[in-house]
Amino acid sequence: MAGEIFRDAWGIPHLRADDANGLARLQGRVTALDRAWQLEVERHRAQGTSASFLGSGALPWDRFARRARLADTARRCWDALERTDPETADWVRAYTAGVNEGLSAATAPEFARAALAPGRWEPWTPLAVWLSTHILFAGFPAKLWREHVAAHLGADAVGLFATDGPGTSGSNGWLVAGERTVTGRAVIAGDPHRFIEDPGVYQQIRLACPEFDVVGLAVPGVPGIAHFGHTGTVAWAITNAMADYQDLYRERLRRTGGGTPCSSGAGSLGDGVEALGPDGEWHRAARHTETVEVAGGEPVEVEVVETDRGPVVIGGPEGLDDGVPAPGEPPLAVALRHPPRVTGDLGFSALLPLLRARRAADVDRAVDRWAEPVNVVMAADTEGGTLHRVAGRVPVRSAANLTRLVPAWEPGHEWRGWHEPPRAGLTDGVAVMANQRGPAAPLGVEFAPPHRADRIAELLAVRHRWSAADMSAIHTDTHLASAAALLDHLAALDGPDLSAPAAALRDRLLRWDRRMDADSADAAAFAAVRGAVVRHLAAHPAFAATAAPPAYPEVFRPWLALVPRIGYALEHLLTAKELFGVDRPAAVRAALEEVAARPPAGTWGDTHRLVPWRALPPTTPYDEPGLSGDHDCVLCTSPVPGLTDLAARGPAARYVWDLARREDSRWVVPFGASGVPGSPHHRDQQPLWLAGDLVPVVTDWDRLHKETEETDV
Repeated sequence: MAGEIFRDAWGIPHLRADDANGLARLQGRVTALDRAWQLEVERHRAQGTSASFLGSGALPWDRFARRARLADTARRCWDALERTDPETADWVRAYTAGVNEGLSAATAPEFARAALAPGRWEPWTPLAVWLSTHILFAGFPAKLWREHVAAHLGADAVGLFATDGPGTSGSNGWLVAGERTVTGRAVIAGDPHRFIEDPGVYQQIRLACPEFDVVGLAVPGVPGIAHFGHTGTVAWAITNAMADYQDLYRERLRRTGGGTPCSSGAGSLGDGVEALGPDGEWHRAARHTETVEVAGGEPVEVEVVETDRGPVVIGGPEGLDDGVPAPGEPPLAVALRHPPRVTGDLGFSALLPLLRARRAADVDRAVDRWAEPVNVVMAADTEGGTLHRVAGRVPVRSAANLTRLVPAWEPGHEWRGWHEPPRAGLTDGVAVMANQRGPAAPLGVEFAPPHRADRIAELLAVRHRWSAADMSAIHTDTHLASAAALLDHLAALDGPDLSAPAAALRDRLLRWDRRMDADSADAAAFAAVRGAVVRHLAAHPAFAATAAPPAYPEVFRPWLALVPRIGYALEHLLTAKELFGVDRPAAVRAALEEVAARPPAGTWGDTHRLVPWRALPPTTPYDEPGLSGDHDCVLCTSPVPGLTDLAARGPAARYVWDLARREDSRWVVPFGASGVPGSPHHRDQQPLWLAGDLVPVVTDWDRLHKETEETDV
């Protein structure tokens, strides 16, 4: 096969080929060699077939993937890509051909453990992987939580729980223009916050051919470099815009006709289904059944229904799975409407133009084609050009669509075109995005608290000139500004009414520097008090009605659990003018006394440990490290206050793009370049990731040739 594969000292692949398609094929092949098991897990998740080898634990996701029609949407988008952009379609096809070549030679040990043979990738599979990775990215299930809160606590209570909470994904990103750097050229840095997976969700890679030479972080299973890249003359990065572009519609469904009874009890296999439309008429819905194979269990039949709004992802003509509607309510069915299903476009036409970009204006034109997910894009080039804008499709529709479930049978909730993506400039030579209200504010409802963005801006203001080497100090900052709400309550407690241990603990926390460092005993004590406050609030009778989540499918439960919701919204709940008659000082006092009676014995890192997601547990468990940081720190390593100090989400990569010399750029991932257990590059970057250090970006082909010869991969 044409092309060359080089590996630097960290096993990171640097690929060179004669043209873009040959390079895509090489990228697919190398990705399959390095990440075969990961690729197959993602392919099965996208198809809704992961329970066939992972067992019943994967069934909730497979049900959702089938009902949401993820694979069918990917095929629809692929068909449109072939018609409208044959060049990109050929490029994607070359990538999947390379994946299949690599899978045929894969030796990942997990295949034997799961009794699974690598399957065959189709040209549409990368689109399905992209969609399944991002379908919950915008957190549309938060609308289910808002509905739940409004039903039991009233509509005014919904805002109290607004937060960057369960299931969402964010990022830090900052751009420092040339007038603020020691070289006179811009620097872009940041870190995407995602669920930490092993192998990692980002792949360090270099792609070079006569048309372009790009280093960046690729998504395994998807060709090119979509989110974070450096071409030598322009670099770009993204953060989650926190825009709202997915709607949930309550549907009224009814069955028509007769047929053989369905084994699941969901009507009859020969039944048709109709949905009541906003015109007052009943319209035929698409309907069929699919069978999900379950390793170690019986196959499960899934009814798939799609109305004019979109696929039904909750309930059906008979209501929820238990078939019991709420008293006085019709059976519940909820349909999901999202842009790729409506338009047949996942934005893959942006990927090749991004690789070919030479200036910030080129990146700007490329992301005009971006679709899903909606991001804030920052870019800078070697001529001083910069870019700070939103990219992606957000529909124009009523305000009600953005906040709650809306009735499909009532007019006024249709989509009416697309928002023009907002743009922003730099302030004092700096742009900062950390999922706070920024350029995307008109497009969303809930955003992250401003603490991370404010802290990054504060740190950047400390000096006027920055270098690429300085940026890791910002990546690893552990100051927790959101601690102020709880500490203010502690300061207001009446000393004489506290026990001596509680008073001593209070005074200790008021002297604490508010840094969530792994070796800090004070941070551990603060987290213990915070968790106890969350539990006391969650146990209050005022929240009793919201404690039991609705009987929605299991895949949505992280958005509906009361304790995590209170934990992530604690700052709002403690500072609100009124909280349903809850005596918050009493709750804080009780929590302080509880922790003072049994204070934590160790440091924050003793309990705040990494828990990465793996499709299969390792044969030999790893001793996962203790972590610095917290949910609202720049070093965003998220526990779930009140439930666990363990962190499943954090920086899935870190990068620093230097526009003066690409060789001075840096990057790191939580584990390593290889997804194969036992490889020397499976976890070799973790010590650097923990320490806040970064791996050099190597661009010298002669050096790479030498390192490839010296590296045993």
